[in-house]
Amino acid sequence: MFSIADRDRVHEWMLRLAASDARVVAAAVVGSLAVGRGDRWSDLDLTFAVADDVPVERVLEDWTRRIVAELQGVHLFDLPSGPSIYRVFLLPGCLQFDLSFTAASRFGANSPRFRLLFGKAVERAHVQPPAAEELFGYGVHHAMRARSCIERGRLWQAQSMIDGLRESALSLACRRRGLPARYGRGFDDLPAEVRDAFAATLVAKIEREELLRSLASAVARLLAEAVEVPAMAARVEPELRALVGAWDEEREAAA
Repeated sequence: MFSIADRDRVHEWMLRLAASDARVVAAAVVGSLAVGRGDRWSDLDLTFAVADDVPVERVLEDWTRRIVAELQGVHLFDLPSGPSIYRVFLLPGCLQFDLSFTAASRFGANSPRFRLLFGKAVERAHVQPPAAEELFGYGVHHAMRARSCIERGRLWQAQSMIDGLRESALSLACRRRGLPARYGRGFDDLPAEVRDAFAATLVAKIEREELLRSLASAVARLLAEAVEVPAMAARVEPELRALVGAWDEEREAAA
């Protein structure tokens, strides 16, 4: 595994590359290393501004060739986000390196985790947490799909839908408590009693009865965390109760 010294060497290498490229006019550290020293497992996130008269994609491709050839990096995927393009690399020692470029006129912080290294940054609105309506809506969708997958015998797909339902409910729990509600970043910071309640939503075995039990528990957590969308929750609660109530009836009949 990579060491902190390995990560620091890549950081310095990237800044030397930026200093040698006249097309790059600003740079910043983003992520956990922008607000502290991070920890042993923190990956490296660097973002750069490209002069407005230069296509961002051209610089990205030029730098990618250097990273692959000289750092033995593997290009994993790209993620466009607003005015920026993120390219994620895996470097030796399992060091993840997130590189992003933005046109200079739109280069700036979209979250508090941004530390300017050189050049200038403009004021930008920070990325907002996902809307409660969106999170709840996705949760309802995943619940409906999970039940239909169970009835069709597509149990692995049902398990995936229950996972999505749980994530939506957990994100709602984070959002209403002022915790990060994207990418699971706030899950571990939820109160212990909330995490304990969600433990029952985990699928222990890919079998019909266990999936139905997990689905019923996840639906209950979704409704419990729908505090920010009471009208929406009130309208769909009878449908969701019926969805999992059918399992309760089956269980009672089997008993």
